[in-house]
Amino acid sequence: MTLIAEDLLLLLLDDETGKPQTHQLETALGGAVLVELALAEAVTVSKEAKPALFRQAKVRAEPGVEVEDIVLADALRTVREKERSAQDLVVRLGKGLTETLCDRLVERGVLERRADKLFGLIPRTRWPARDSSHEEEVRRALTDVLVAGVEPEPRIGALAALLYAVDRAHKTVPHEGLSNGEVRRRAKQVSEGQWAAVAVKNAVAAVTAATTAAIVAATSAGAMGSGT
Repeated sequence: MTLIAEDLLLLLLDDETGKPQTHQLETALGGAVLVELALAEAVTVSKEAKPALFRQAKVRAEPGVEVEDIVLADALRTVREKERSAQDLVVRLGKGLTETLCDRLVERGVLERRADKLFGLIPRTRWPARDSSHEEEVRRALTDVLVAGVEPEPRIGALAALLYAVDRAHKTVPHEGLSNGEVRRRAKQVSEGQWAAVAVKNAVAAVTAATTAAIVAATSAGAMGSGT
């Protein structure tokens, strides 16, 4: 089974060019890893008294719980180092994760690695699709939830919430007959819904807030930089 982060990565890469469709890809991937740890009952996320304080929600590792996947195991070791906020962890866990997950997907024949140079000078790597069958299965499940209103199972609910956090839900699923705003609202409802256990719901809420905060911070920094 693929990780939630791998499914999210496939949805956020352009199939033809292999280019990321959001500047906050690694932050979103870090959030996906944290949510998957919560689904595995390997971590708990504290629920603060007020929703506005979710970005300060603390993440703790559950004693005695192990995970098999090497990416999740590495992330769990980071969580165990000390108590950190969800906002800190989504950035920390996402660092370098794009290439790690792309390498895994290349090995499985899902993506291909394509190296070139930007303007003929700057080396870069792109990750176009090689086999989109799994991605399309995930997209269909998301479409059922975000367009047809089907109640999500936890993994698809987490994906919908993460896509909402990076404002890509309406660009990920076909939605003829529904406006972009209606799909956004449905994604928001899913992110706040009752489809998961309390511990996972707390993690989704904290990760969504943390991812949104990271995007706002990056956007503000970029605006300040462009104004100097």
